[in-house]
Amino acid sequence: MTLRVGLLGGGSWGTTVAALVARNAPTTIWARDAATVDEINNSHSNEKYLPGAKLPDRLRATTDLAEAVRDVDVLIMGIPSQGFRSVLEQVKPHLRAWVPVISLTKGLELSTRMRMTQIIQEILPGHPVGVLTGPNLAREIMAGQAAASVIAMEDDIIVRELQALFRSGLFRVYTNHDVVGCELGGVLKNIIAIAVGMGDGQGAGDNTRSALITRGLAEITRLGVALGGEAETFSGLAGMGDMIATCTSAQSRNRHVGVELGKGRDMDAIIEEMVMVAEGVKSAPAVMALAEEYGVEMPIATDVFQVVTKARSPKQAFRGLLRVLAGAESEPG
Repeated sequence: MTLRVGLLGGGSWGTTVAALVARNAPTTIWARDAATVDEINNSHSNEKYLPGAKLPDRLRATTDLAEAVRDVDVLIMGIPSQGFRSVLEQVKPHLRAWVPVISLTKGLELSTRMRMTQIIQEILPGHPVGVLTGPNLAREIMAGQAAASVIAMEDDIIVRELQALFRSGLFRVYTNHDVVGCELGGVLKNIIAIAVGMGDGQGAGDNTRSALITRGLAEITRLGVALGGEAETFSGLAGMGDMIATCTSAQSRNRHVGVELGKGRDMDAIIEEMVMVAEGVKSAPAVMALAEEYGVEMPIATDVFQVVTKARSPKQAFRGLLRVLAGAESEPG
């Protein structure tokens, strides 16, 4: 049976995933902007988010949310975290029962500290939920470069069907049962990428960058395990893999924010000029609230939080990180 797919969100990653899936199944992408929808349908491109990329001719786009979801067999959510809930609530009256819902979003809802799959379960009870995550830079994938991702669901049968749906060309997809760990890996690494960017913006070297990534991975693993994830997940594609890509690539939005902060620019000005959302900035307060609630020490994330909330300057935060006393490598700090 050919699955019909609806994907909500016309940003870079949502459009990229829609392009991949459209090679395997009839796919409709929903976007709010009528100009973007017209461009996808008529020019088979999305120049605002993926300049120069050619989209499959068979990929359809619409501004009508009901049209995008009412007949689908799989729903994919590429909506930024702070708008995720409201879009799902609009989807609810139109979505058939038991349709799997897969999140692409690497953020937490600020008001509730909930993961996106938790929001799906709350608004759409009974629907199988999952997450697609990993070191996936949209422009490289659209350029045909090799990449790997993880589809995480608790249901072994459904996840194998979806593995085949997402797999395309040099885009390899692995499966995982640890939804919590995979989802948190994608969320938490954004905070560390801002820290790495702040160092890069102040002229830090490769040794400093490597230390921040390694100690940052230890931090997110501690919190991820405390929240119910499996430690092994954070050494895989959803953890270490995504961390490396986000902390080192010039295409990373969160690293970009950190670099600009490190250069002394104002947080509001940086966000104002960005076309896409840097989820690490949005999620930092929720991450720190969870760390406090679960008693997990996260010195790097704490410094990032203080910078994005303007409690400290990037220079103060970075010097503080370098002065932290080191104990055993297994210990926080």
